[in-house]
Amino acid sequence: MLPQATPFLANLLLSLPRRAKVSILVATDATAVFLAAWLVFALARHHVTLGALPAKPLLFLALIVLTVAVSTALGLYRSVLRYSGRWVMLTAAKATALVVALTALIFAVLAQPLDFMLLPLLWPVLTMAQAGTRLAAKRLLCGNPRSASEPVGIYGAGFAGAELATAMRLSGRFRPVAFFDDNPELQGRSVDGIQVHSPKDIAKVTAARGIRRLVLAMPSISARRKREIVERLARQHAIRVQTLPSLSNLLGGNVNLDQMRDVSVEELLWRDPVVPMKELLDRDVRRRAVAITGGGGSIGSELARQILKLRPRRLVIVENSEYALYSIQQELEPQNNALSEPAELSFVLGTVCDSTAMTRLFRQHSIDTVYHAAAYKHVPLVEGNPIEGVVNNAIGTCRTAQAASAAGVAKFVLISTDKAVRPTNVMGASKRLAELVLQGLAERDDRGTVFTMVRFGNVLNSAGSVVPLFRRQIAAGGPITLTHRDIVRYFMTIPEAVSLVLQAGAMARGGEVFVLDMGEPVRIYDLAVKLVHLSGYAVKDGANPDGDIAIQIKGLRPGEKLFEELLIGSDTQPTPHPRILKAQEHSLDWTHLNALLNGIELAAATRDADKVVQLLGQAVSEYVPWCQPEAAAPHPLAQASTA
Repeated sequence: MLPQATPFLANLLLSLPRRAKVSILVATDATAVFLAAWLVFALARHHVTLGALPAKPLLFLALIVLTVAVSTALGLYRSVLRYSGRWVMLTAAKATALVVALTALIFAVLAQPLDFMLLPLLWPVLTMAQAGTRLAAKRLLCGNPRSASEPVGIYGAGFAGAELATAMRLSGRFRPVAFFDDNPELQGRSVDGIQVHSPKDIAKVTAARGIRRLVLAMPSISARRKREIVERLARQHAIRVQTLPSLSNLLGGNVNLDQMRDVSVEELLWRDPVVPMKELLDRDVRRRAVAITGGGGSIGSELARQILKLRPRRLVIVENSEYALYSIQQELEPQNNALSEPAELSFVLGTVCDSTAMTRLFRQHSIDTVYHAAAYKHVPLVEGNPIEGVVNNAIGTCRTAQAASAAGVAKFVLISTDKAVRPTNVMGASKRLAELVLQGLAERDDRGTVFTMVRFGNVLNSAGSVVPLFRRQIAAGGPITLTHRDIVRYFMTIPEAVSLVLQAGAMARGGEVFVLDMGEPVRIYDLAVKLVHLSGYAVKDGANPDGDIAIQIKGLRPGEKLFEELLIGSDTQPTPHPRILKAQEHSLDWTHLNALLNGIELAAATRDADKVVQLLGQAVSEYVPWCQPEAAAPHPLAQASTA
């Protein structure tokens, strides 16, 4: 084994100018070619001595000159030695084959005597000499890869996996010790000196080799196939699974291993996204003046990002949190300035409960479309602060919608939630009341404003959602806190939810409730277990008391349901979009509804929370205040998982 170069020598060589490095490499190639040719001719005469050196200086000169010329033409002197790999071997083989062929041609043309029977032997020896010097230099500069601190497994033994292994060795932080691949033809073989195993042997191999990190190196597989692999790993193995955003940089040796990231929950849970319908996506946005309330929140900020890309004439962000407004401003302004046709951006600090201010704002900016995302959504907090929740979510929606009508806004889209369906908490009931407000305004509005709403479930990685909380708890060593073992929820990625909101709003004619297809519900306990496994830990429970992360069941919080629904009734209709349904649900007479709203405002002004909740229940007939539902039948998914 070649000794590792001292840090002084390695730094000295690496600090040399490029021309000096190339000169050293040329001299090394010339010496290696000379010695390789001498070895071939000496071995052919069965005695390895300097006296066996053939008296043909022209041959040696031709081999050296042609090697340098061909290597230059094929780029061998442009490659970085520290990133030498299979490409160097292949290119060296091509170069030496061409050198041998040209040498034979030159001697034949010049009628010079040459033992042509030696040429087939000369080619592999020259290849090993030229490639070997580069691999030796790489080893001297990079040291012994076994000195790396962490053994790592790579899932995928193709070209990308081999390049990733090379990059890991060069980093000094990781030591690739095993490949795993689904291809039976690769299993049992070696790639760059590392054995390829079947994925069935992951548990055995990782335990034997001390592997706690597995990196996916499969850039060509489909998203669905990748999720199947991740799902299998999450169910069966307590090993940290990571991936790279893109493996294309590996081809040039420019990979940055700091880009390795944990597999996201989106990759674990989500299905293949549907390509947006272009004619719906930008119908209410392109070359229009658009306002977003709650534009600094999870949904509102993603609305702003996507709408800006669709080239609105003007985009107005309304937010009552100064920091959230500042954050989205800092993000959007550089993106907007980079566009060939920048939009007029305005960032307004204000509340949706101020009807006069909202009317003035919509008129001042000649707003065409409003996306109303402003809401308080954290169930326990709103349960403990019912006045603020109902005023912001329901009264704020009413005042903003009335302001839009007064200002002549063409379309008003409310972002609603599955918690509005048969609510057991104040937050859900207040959102259902907001829906009733829009339905009532849609029936009586005579100024042409189209009022509609889009209802969907939880979005992954939003502020206050369970996934970021679980990741923080895992990073802290646990425990993961869960309210109920059988609780299930629908999930959707924020970008896809917003894309569907834009498309659903474009189909609105007034008063509809659009419901997004959220896929299959997810059992939160199973999600927590998968996140623990994908982080490289084992769940600590009765069956495994020596595990790493415990999952602690705390009991349902006030207002929390075991499972959510997306529809109040069963009367749904398809739309042109395969993942958007349309429902016409019951509404209230506007006169009666308006009287209840006025009563809520009066009770809120006198800080009478009980009266606010009472009037909320009169408006939302299906609202049943929360009680501990331990005896309630769990969702069928929870029953199946428990079984």
